[in-house]
Amino acid sequence: MSADYTSFGLAPATRAGGVLADGGYQVHRDFLDFIIDGRPLLFQLADLDAVSPLAADVPPAIFIDHVRRLLLEADAPLADGRYVIYGCPECEALACGAVTAVIERAEGDAYVWRDFAWQTDEHADLELNGYHGIGPFRFRAEEYRGSLRRLLEAEETADGAAARRRVLLVGARAAVLAKLAAALRIIGIGAEILPADGTLDIPPEELRTYGAVAFGRAVTDAQRAVIRGEFERAGLFVAYVDGLAPIVPLLVAQIEQALGEGQFTRHRLAGLAVIDGEADVQVTSTCRVRLTAYRLDRLHRAHTHEVYEGVLEPGSHRIALAPGAVRGQAFLVARAPGAVAVTPVRR
Repeated sequence: MSADYTSFGLAPATRAGGVLADGGYQVHRDFLDFIIDGRPLLFQLADLDAVSPLAADVPPAIFIDHVRRLLLEADAPLADGRYVIYGCPECEALACGAVTAVIERAEGDAYVWRDFAWQTDEHADLELNGYHGIGPFRFRAEEYRGSLRRLLEAEETADGAAARRRVLLVGARAAVLAKLAAALRIIGIGAEILPADGTLDIPPEELRTYGAVAFGRAVTDAQRAVIRGEFERAGLFVAYVDGLAPIVPLLVAQIEQALGEGQFTRHRLAGLAVIDGEADVQVTSTCRVRLTAYRLDRLHRAHTHEVYEGVLEPGSHRIALAPGAVRGQAFLVARAPGAVAVTPVRR
């Protein structure tokens, strides 16, 4: 092995989500990629749809475990001292395939990544599935440890509010949940998905990281009670959100409000209601307000109407709503700097 050192770093990367031509979907994933000698390692692996274990949407305790493994402070998850470098972006199951490598300490206070392979079961076949042109890489321990330990410090020193900007999404419509999770992650809210008929198998220390649970309309009362009971037994208070309609921007606004960004007692937006066909908006100080109406028609197609955007003075304001914006099942969202409010339009 060459004694030359390779530079090591981390940089944000994204696996874009979207709807596929066959009607399926792929999940949006934000993660940290490994920068080897100034280039993302993923770029050196031709045509690979994968993410590193350092993904933004994994629970904090699991994220920390991944970092500690890379630091060799925890046992290798696979046989022969092998570690997952990139995995399936949809389910992270080894059966879907993963890029793995041996990580070890070497003389001269270095970390070495070697014997890269594509692995789908317990043991890697280096002859058949090895990445023979990749590595070995020898990293200076100070640079390597410094990059990874900064991640641990960020996770372990995060204040309670930041740590609880995560939401558990429970529902039956996988495509809607995937789009909602991607939209939330874009604005810095972590999101995990639990199928409506799934089991909440999350330890109490992980439950503490959630600030809200959002239920889809297909989730039964019994299923809701089971999930609420798990949080209550752990002695935790979280906000519960009942999704108003399968409209992603509307659901995002509901979750933002539930997580505290729309608490009326602390923000400029002090109230929102619909009275006699008009929006009643209350603000505590001069600010710009945007009103957006969302509705479902008789065929359950979603429609969006931009109702108003302008600067409002402190006080209560009445803003007319066009009849076409609030036909059928309609909902109104108000946004002001640092605040969100949502209300159904009742007739």
